[in-house]
Amino acid sequence: MVQTTSFTRVCARRIALALLPLLLTGAPARATPALVVDADTLQVLHSEDAGHLWYPASTTKLMTAFVVFESLRAGRVTLDSTVVLSRNAMNQRFLNAGLRVGSAMTLEDALFAVIVGSTNDVAVAVAETVAGSEAAFVGMMNDAAARLGMTASHFANPNGLFDREHRSSARDLAILGIAVARRFPDYQRFFRTTRVVIDGKEVESHNELLTRFPGAIGMKTGFLCASGQNIVALAERQGRQVMVVMLGATTERERNERAAQFLTQAFAGELQPVGAVLSDLPNDAGTQPEDMRMKLCSDRTAAYESTREAMYPMGLPGQTSYLGPAGQGETRAIRTWSVSVTETVPVPIPVPRPSHM
Repeated sequence: MVQTTSFTRVCARRIALALLPLLLTGAPARATPALVVDADTLQVLHSEDAGHLWYPASTTKLMTAFVVFESLRAGRVTLDSTVVLSRNAMNQRFLNAGLRVGSAMTLEDALFAVIVGSTNDVAVAVAETVAGSEAAFVGMMNDAAARLGMTASHFANPNGLFDREHRSSARDLAILGIAVARRFPDYQRFFRTTRVVIDGKEVESHNELLTRFPGAIGMKTGFLCASGQNIVALAERQGRQVMVVMLGATTERERNERAAQFLTQAFAGELQPVGAVLSDLPNDAGTQPEDMRMKLCSDRTAAYESTREAMYPMGLPGQTSYLGPAGQGETRAIRTWSVSVTETVPVPIPVPRPSHM
């Protein structure tokens, strides 16, 4: 009898997993993934194309932070370690912090610059500080992804700039975000902060939920023409944490409003567990990431945006908004100094070659 019952349970679980793609959507698949997860129980509350491959853009910096946090815990670096902007770091695109080759700051300040200001140059400088080279750090990122079970993810850089081999999924980014929040609660301050001031230059976070959604505690936004507007958002109310991952939104308004709507529905009990935990969700093996460039950065953009506004009008004039009035937010002042790029800077203890590249 015990063996029969056990066999029945195994069969039932296999059938349930096979039916997950149908059970989780309940509606025609949309072009952009969305995922809502109870961050405490890992129960899936809502899922649309959660395993579809996507360009993560600057949500990549969650993995950059995860690898740095692991390195801090292992004692390879400290928050006082010096991060210097190399020529390689300054060769990145979309620089917004006003830094230059030889600009230096502490690793703690660099983390604020990367997570809050989404600075692409500082992300590379942090990678070089922690691992000795950008390439070695990327190896550590992919090793961490393998250990976390992020089966659709592959990282090609520490900042999320476009690369055809740089990919993830809503499922994998939720796994990553929850891992960061659970394993490193002492570093939550990096994700709560809403702006950094680097030598007098203010750089705002694009995560509007931090100041307009009560209970928001992070985590990261991202945008490329190829990816659309992405967000990994975590919020807590009455001791319960919920994570939302939205990929490929058309505008920041759509991204922020839809994320806030999902969070509101989850906390109100309107989204109930669908019968699967996060790790049960399948990734779409063998597919290519959606490329949104023709929809978002071409002469077709206006028509596409109009269609999306009709689908998701929240926050438009005369429409309901799920966001409240903007609050004050938290600011981090960052001080930099200059060093010669040929100057010897303390480097971390060498680490073994990652097992997964």
